[in-house]
Amino acid sequence: MSSVLYDTPGPKAKARNWIYTGVFLVLVGLALWWVLARMAEKNQLDADKWTPFVTDSQIWTTFLLPGLGETLKAGLIAMVIALPLGALLGIARLSDHAWVRVPVGAVVEFFRAIPVLILMIFSSALYVMLGTVSSDLRPLYAVVTGLVFYNASVIAEIVRAGILSLPRGQTDAAKAIGMRKGQTMLYILIPQAVTAMLPALVSQLVVILKDTALGGAVLGFADLMSMNRQISANYSNTIATMVVIAVIYIAVNFALTTLASFLEKRLRQSKKGTGAVVEGDVAEVDAGGAAGVGKAP
Repeated sequence: MSSVLYDTPGPKAKARNWIYTGVFLVLVGLALWWVLARMAEKNQLDADKWTPFVTDSQIWTTFLLPGLGETLKAGLIAMVIALPLGALLGIARLSDHAWVRVPVGAVVEFFRAIPVLILMIFSSALYVMLGTVSSDLRPLYAVVTGLVFYNASVIAEIVRAGILSLPRGQTDAAKAIGMRKGQTMLYILIPQAVTAMLPALVSQLVVILKDTALGGAVLGFADLMSMNRQISANYSNTIATMVVIAVIYIAVNFALTTLASFLEKRLRQSKKGTGAVVEGDVAEVDAGGAAGVGKAP
């Protein structure tokens, strides 16, 4: 069966696809074998570098779990602040009043253009100058501040694109029955746009969680990633530690996306969505339209 995206491959195309798949798997297997061989040459596969994660509970209670706790704390605080702030900024960018729309647009574009690491460094320097935050809490504050400013601006574009993805007739119908723009936005557009925005929002929440590692690398934030240095210093197993930390990140982000998929399914079943989905890099949405907005089949 053909679709608007592609034609069903014939026998020759199917054979070529199988050949390409087989060649790809062979290349991946060779690459994996080469990596493992190089690790074995450097004694990185020795049991004494991996068994501490199973036999020594202190590696978890002293390093990994506290680091994971700090990562989750910073990520959740940033999410709780950035989500509503980004929603407000996104709605403000759709305002009919230029004195609201233009300044908000400038703020969103400014913070979206600055790398989040620079925002964290500037935030840390600002807290040092103010002297109102203790040195113990300063890395956490700086990480959260940088994450909030950057991700709120990106979420603002996600919200704007999600609302613009809705059919124009919905707004016209609301105007026809005398609803004000605020009422139209609150009771008609936003509830339907949520399902369109959810995939992009979940992707951005995953980015927030991963970007906490920047604070550990530069600002001395005691997150999960920064625990690599301490574990490696005590157990001399850098590669093994990085692999375990990566697996933890994968597990946490998988749980987050699974929860979001469940919520999205429930929202779509409630028949409040239109089927439109905001996908791709929302940072590419321009000021004149809702690029990155598509229709789900």
